[in-house]
Amino acid sequence: MARVKRGVVSRRKHKKLLGLTKGFLGSKNRLIRSAHEAALHAGSYAYHGRKLRKRDMRALWIIRIGEASKAIGVSYSQLIDKLKKANVEIDRKILSDLIVNDIETFKKIVSSVKNN
Repeated sequence: MARVKRGVVSRRKHKKLLGLTKGFLGSKNRLIRSAHEAALHAGSYAYHGRKLRKRDMRALWIIRIGEASKAIGVSYSQLIDKLKKANVEIDRKILSDLIVNDIETFKKIVSSVKNN
């Protein structure tokens, strides 16, 4: 059986791994074994964080809509209910963006569904 020399391949893999863990504290950015473990954990945390970000953004939109609608005189749940009954298909992200960038349009939308 032929002899396989892996020096170049393993060096490349190790350099790639240490590049991923650059900036980690202690031996996690120097030693291959602990760097590998740290990279695996970091990847799983990053994956989970991307899911949490969606949850956090929706919560932020709901808080913004709730506060802005309270200032107009309608609670958040009443506003969402009236929007659904009026068949206004504006999602929470767009409503939140309207509050930040164009409050007058948001007020018009709320007043149009508030009367019905």
